[in-house]
Amino acid sequence: MSNSNPHPPFNPSDARMADRLAGRRILVTGAASGIGRAIAELFLRAGAQVLALDRHRPADLAGATSQWRACEADITEPPAVERAVQLAVQHFGGLDGVVNAAGVANTDWADEVSLDDWKRVIDVNLTGTFNVCRAALPQLRAAGAGTIVNLSSGQGLQPFKQRSAYAASKAGVISFSKSIAMEWAPHVRVNTVCPGAVDTPMVRGGYTAEQLSAQVGPRYALERIAEAQEIALAALYLTSAESSFVTGITLAVDGGRSYH
Repeated sequence: MSNSNPHPPFNPSDARMADRLAGRRILVTGAASGIGRAIAELFLRAGAQVLALDRHRPADLAGATSQWRACEADITEPPAVERAVQLAVQHFGGLDGVVNAAGVANTDWADEVSLDDWKRVIDVNLTGTFNVCRAALPQLRAAGAGTIVNLSSGQGLQPFKQRSAYAASKAGVISFSKSIAMEWAPHVRVNTVCPGAVDTPMVRGGYTAEQLSAQVGPRYALERIAEAQEIALAALYLTSAESSFVTGITLAVDGGRSYH
């Protein structure tokens, strides 16, 4: 792996983020850490109002408290999701967009993964995404230009070994997103982002720093893993008016691993 990086991560502070999401009210799941946290923080800087949802209550976000609310909810429980949507309505007057970033991983072999673990991964990654999208739909339709960005994974495009449950759940997110993009148009745009390996607590929990540098990075054409803000920028584009004629796409943000 090269010691110098000709494509360093873009620093959003170098661009004018203000007003790219001005007036938009966005529900972000998985907002306590990792990609979800990075998305919530970037969206606030871009002028959005954000409901930050996670199974563990997200820590305070930077910015005026009138611009964000934290919500503790389990996306596998439809009543909890409905309450979260109503909280957004109560505080912000409605919803203009959703970003589903909540997810869990599993690295068991297919012949060894327990049924409970299989169900847990499917319930969070796929059914949880379904629960949030459906609960938010009336508000998104009422908004008139609603957006949904669902986080899948490079594993949903090109799986590895020991990823059967995770890859199946993330491939399901891709197909589900394409289906609702057709069903819910023209009032709601739906797109999917497929990250590669990202420097998050979940990824760090599965690899040592040496493994990330020597084994994981070389899988990518750009010879490194992503930073969470790089995925957040893709979600920002698909949530903003800049992507007004984009729906139903699956965007690989994976440094060139899949070439999809």
